[in-house]
Parts: sequence; C-alpha cells; structure tokens
Amino acid sequence: MKVLILHQHFNTPQKGGALRSYYLAKALVDQGIDTIVITGSNSTQQYVEQVDGIEVHYLPIAYENRFGFYKRSFSFLKYIFQSVSLAGKFKDIDVCYAISVPLTIGLAALWIRSRFGIRYIFEVGDLWPDAPIQIGVIKNYFFKQFLYSLERTIYQQADSVVALSPMIKDAIEKRAPGKKVHLIPNMADTDFYFPEIKDTRLEEKYSVQGKFVVSYIGAVGYANGLDYFLECARNAQKASLPIHFFLCGEGGMASRLQQSARKIQLNNFTFVPFTNRDGVRELMNITDASFICYKPLPVLETGSPNKYFDGLAAGKLIVVNFGGWIKEEIEQRGCGIYSDPKYPTDFTKKIQPYIYDAALLQQAQQKSRSLAEEKYSRKKLGKLFTGIFGEKI
Repeated sequence: MKVLILHQHFNTPQKGGALRSYYLAKALVDQGIDTIVITGSNSTQQYVEQVDGIEVHYLPIAYENRFGFYKRSFSFLKYIFQSVSLAGKFKDIDVCYAISVPLTIGLAALWIRSRFGIRYIFEVGDLWPDAPIQIGVIKNYFFKQFLYSLERTIYQQADSVVALSPMIKDAIEKRAPGKKVHLIPNMADTDFYFPEIKDTRLEEKYSVQGKFVVSYIGAVGYANGLDYFLECARNAQKASLPIHFFLCGEGGMASRLQQSARKIQLNNFTFVPFTNRDGVRELMNITDASFICYKPLPVLETGSPNKYFDGLAAGKLIVVNFGGWIKEEIEQRGCGIYSDPKYPTDFTKKIQPYIYDAALLQQAQQKSRSLAEEKYSRKKLGKLFTGIFGEKI
C-alpha cells in the first residue's frame, strides 16, 4: 500500500514544532506502508529528504506564523497548485491523507481525487471556517457562505474524516450526516517526555532555584490570547508568590508581548525563543505547571493543542483558561485547574495550594502522566490511525 500525506506544515523532531504529521507518517512506515509527504518550506528550491523512512518532498512555499491573513492565504493557495501538480507524478497511490489547517488543503484533495482518481481521508484539527470567522478575520457574508459550502463538500467527498477532538467530531457529524468520522486526538509521546526530578543545573541556568515554574510552550499568535498569561504573571508578582513564568515559542504576537512584559516591569517572566523538542524537554524539566491559553471564543474550545499532550506526557499540572472538553477532562481526572479569563486573580487563588503542598502537586502530576499513558500514548493512537488504512486495502 502507498499513502500520500498532504500537510503544508510538516515538522521533524530535529526541527521542532507540532509533530503530529510526523508521528502519523512514522506509524504508517512502521507498518510497512510506503509513505510520501508533500509539504512546504522557506527554501527557494524544491527538494526531497528521507526522514526515518518517510519520503518528504519540500515545496518552495514560504510561510511563517507572523504572516497576516492575505500573505497566509497566498501561501495556502500556492501550496494547493504545487502539491496537486507534484501528486500527479507519483504512481500507485492508494489513499491521500489531507491534513488541515487550513481548510484549503481540502481543495487539493478534491482536485487530486478528480484528476487522478485517488481517494482521500480528511483530517480536521480546527473547525474552519469557524475559527477565522469568530476571530473576526473573515467578515464578508458571501465569502463565509462559500467557505461553509466548501467545508461540507470536502467532508462529503472524503472516504472518511478524522477529528482531533470529541467536539470537532460532533460538529462534523452534524454538518455531514452519515459520514464516517474517526476520533484520533493528538498524541502524547510518552517515550520522549516523562516525569523527571528537576535538574539543579537547569534550575541554575534559568535562575529558578526554589521557584514554582509555570510554562507556556507553543504558538504565540492572536488566537492564543497570551495577554492573559502576562496578567497572571503580573498578579502573581503583586501577590509576591514564588512563581516564575516562561513563554516559549514564536508567532506574530511575540514582539508585542515582550514589549508588554517590559512595560509592566515583570521580573518573574522570561521569554524563550522557539526551540526543538530537546529544548522543550529541557524547559519541561524545570516546569511544575503547563499553561494552555486561548482567547475566549467558543471555536477555540474545540481544538486538540499539542502542548496539552506534551504536558500530560511530562507529568505536569495542567492549567487552562478556556472551557470545552479539555477543561472537563482535567477536572474529572484531577490533573489540572481552570483559570477564569475574566478574572486574572483567579489564577493566583487556584495555583497557591499546589505551590505550598508538594504532595498535592505530585498527585496531580502523576494523574497527568497516567492519563497520557492510558488514553493518548503515541503507540496506542498510532495503531488506531493505521487501522483506518487497513479498512482501505
């Protein structure tokens, strides 16, 4: 069997960033399935690499998190045309696996199906076009209706759809009644991240000896609402709590957040540039609580953020500032807390028991790791994923 994966933002462990598509491709390769990936890169030339048995084709299509709406849209459209053109050069492809975001990846899958007769499975990580509409990026009524129509068509023409969260699965089933929808969340790499005793050398390196460390590790974009994270740091500083905050990542809001931190004179906050997963694991070692932050929009409660699963695998207390299925899960499992975004002081109130009661913190952290192993381990979800392709043989 041969599978073609379309994902414009394919990352490798060496590069860093979200690794879901790498994990999925590796799971296929480990089952003896020939796997080709078409992705984009900031290179000026097209090139091919073999990555752990995965044949990865890089198209010269620039993209960065700091791009605005129109520049992103141009990059997305460019990927459609070039990926479809390249797909026609491969022979004996059995199934195309198209990974959104963005929704426009579905156009490439539809085109490949029409031109080359290759069936496709469509993965939905975020509900588009709901996300850009609720954020306010897309306002034109007719364009909204066009995108909703496109969304339904992509679902209906797919062999099946993969949803990354229960809420996304429910939404797709309502929009495409009768369509087979698989639930395969993001994965916790329990073989790479795991609970560790804090390394005193790292505590010294980051100047956090004797501190309770709260880290946000991920995208630094508008949707992440990280002004709230700064407000939590500000209130913790006012309350003289022994907490240090780390923000690690890249994105369009990074510079502004750094300026804001300097303006309000935070001395309990450190910005760490984007790093690969070895760098993330180093930061995770000194972290007590993993913070996951979004703006208060309903659509952002439906997602499946990588940082949640990394935090679980590393055995960290989880802190969220949004509702939805993750809030419900961490409260049910006793591995995290919800900090109300309407009240920045809510964080300082709810985190204090974990600062001053080591046994309580350890209990929550152990529950995080147990959840990762039981429900989200890379091996378990990889097996579930490859099983979808077994149905297609």
